Amino acid sequence: MNLLAFDTSTEACSAALSLDGEIISRYELAPRRHTDLVLPMIDRILHEADLVLSQLDAIAFGRGPGAFTGVRIATGVAQGLAYSADVPLIAVSSLATLAQSVSGKTSTILPAIDARMGEIYLGLYRSGNVVKLLEDEIVIKPEEIELIIKENCYGAGSGWHAYADILQQKFTGKIQGFTADIYPDARYMLPLAIHDFQQGKLLKPEQAAPVYLRDK
Repeated sequence: MNLLAFDTSTEACSAALSLDGEIISRYELAPRRHTDLVLPMIDRILHEADLVLSQLDAIAFGRGPGAFTGVRIATGVAQGLAYSADVPLIAVSSLATLAQSVSGKTSTILPAIDARMGEIYLGLYRSGNVVKLLEDEIVIKPEEIELIIKENCYGAGSGWHAYADILQQKFTGKIQGFTADIYPDARYMLPLAIHDFQQGKLLKPEQAAPVYLRDK
């Protein structure tokens, strides 16, 4: 299977290709440069693999939640590539990608992305070869979280950098550890996207849509 994935939902810009199980990837922490970086990243990866877009089985994109502009960039680029190559799309949650990147730390993962305005994007996932969503993803003020966690979990993402003290107080005794300086990376989207591909969860370009969680 040839599957391309990319994400621009946070400060990081990344792209990765699964070429019959071999992974080629690029990652750069570059706030506000996603528009300049994402297409050249994709081009370099495809060139290295000696592939063209039409040889892909699917294209996965980071559908959010995340930065408003970044999520829109990813959706627009995905639609453009899919239309030009006539390949299906797979929408992957940026919180799921974060959870996948630390899967195995504990049985439960609590990814959190700083949503600004005193809020975070938050999810709860079960660890595994492919992480599984346990509770609906939400945007919320950390001090207003009512999520009940019954077992030890591991935190990941910029929300833990901004609100580590509050989150640890909210889940006293349940936080085994956390990695705050981590962002969604396309190489960790690949297992999620391959799973969705096998499950037939494919989108036409016109069906692709960003997920903001915050309506305002």
